[in-house]
Amino acid sequence: MRIPRNISAKELIVKLEIYGYEVQRQKGSHVRLITSLEGQHHVTVPNHSSIKIGTLSGIISDVAAHFKKSKEEIVNELF
Repeated sequence: MRIPRNISAKELIVKLEIYGYEVQRQKGSHVRLITSLEGQHHVTVPNHSSIKIGTLSGIISDVAAHFKKSKEEIVNELF
């Protein structure tokens, strides 16, 4: 499993739409996304041109836990 190193917030937000995530609000440089699939879930994405690998890994882990999938499955489906 290899997480991409140079993905922007805009790209990630578009990719997360396959899981039903939509922009709920933006405050400063953070965008809050919400999905109602398999229960309501929120995730916050920093609005940067390149998301740090640790931050991206945390977001992917959070999405994986919500959808009861492995982190590897989420990475393969998104990227």
